[in-house]
Amino acid sequence: MNLEQMRYIVEAAKTSSFTQVSKNLNVTLPAISQSISLLESELGLSLFTRSRGIGATPTPEGMAIITKANEILIKVDEMLEEAQSYTNALSGHLRIATIPGPMHLLVDTVSSFKKDFPQVKIEIIEKGTKEILEDIHTNHVDIGFIVLSEEIAQKEKECYFDRVLEGKLVVGVNKNSPLSLNKTIRPHQLSGHTLVLYDDEFIRTDAYELIAQYGDVNVLFITNNTRAIQNAVKQGIAVTIGLDYSFADTQAELTQDLITIDLELPFSTPVYYGLVCRKDKTSSNILNRFISRINGGL
Repeated sequence: MNLEQMRYIVEAAKTSSFTQVSKNLNVTLPAISQSISLLESELGLSLFTRSRGIGATPTPEGMAIITKANEILIKVDEMLEEAQSYTNALSGHLRIATIPGPMHLLVDTVSSFKKDFPQVKIEIIEKGTKEILEDIHTNHVDIGFIVLSEEIAQKEKECYFDRVLEGKLVVGVNKNSPLSLNKTIRPHQLSGHTLVLYDDEFIRTDAYELIAQYGDVNVLFITNNTRAIQNAVKQGIAVTIGLDYSFADTQAELTQDLITIDLELPFSTPVYYGLVCRKDKTSSNILNRFISRINGGL
């Protein structure tokens, strides 16, 4: 059974005439008759009672099949309408904000989305988590990408969150640092080292709490400029703590002077890079389509 045959039998049930089906669907009468006969043979039952004076009348068994076929065709039409809403006719604005480190993760997705929907104007800005959440609430951005935490999810009840990528905390050190000889680094080993930290509440809080248990936390500077952090580490001025995927875009370059080592933590809670948007905006076709593209894999 195929969709073409379904349309024939549904139309025949409505018109009680194969001839009228031929006219309505612009298909030859022999083709209509043969297609329905083949379907009846496939199903092993008669769908219509044919008579010269009355026309084509659905049999009881045929009516049950035709009803099901009609339901399927309705769903198919709904699917096609849904698909149509995602075609190049889709237009408007999509404003994206992300914490700086993982910006490179979005580039390919945004590029392919723009290619498929050229009439959508896309803007991307880099900000800290706090600023991104503020912009979400004030409708200055449509979707944000941040390090997700249970605390944020519990606090921001009006927002929708979704995990995009699972990561882990790592320590970035100069290749000549004694720390570079370790396969993993524990928090107490960072006590006494100068740190440069990414300006994110999750990173700052975890770094301070972990290292402060073993001594003073010596922070040279805190910034959201990832290049400044990497340069400080490459020059041997400091070490840093960050998420592994924040280093991925320049890993080949970094291995010349900077290496990353897993931070061994007393807990095994995963760290997620995820999206956030207002719940009342999830009905937006543009936003829904972009979220679907993101969920397809960064």
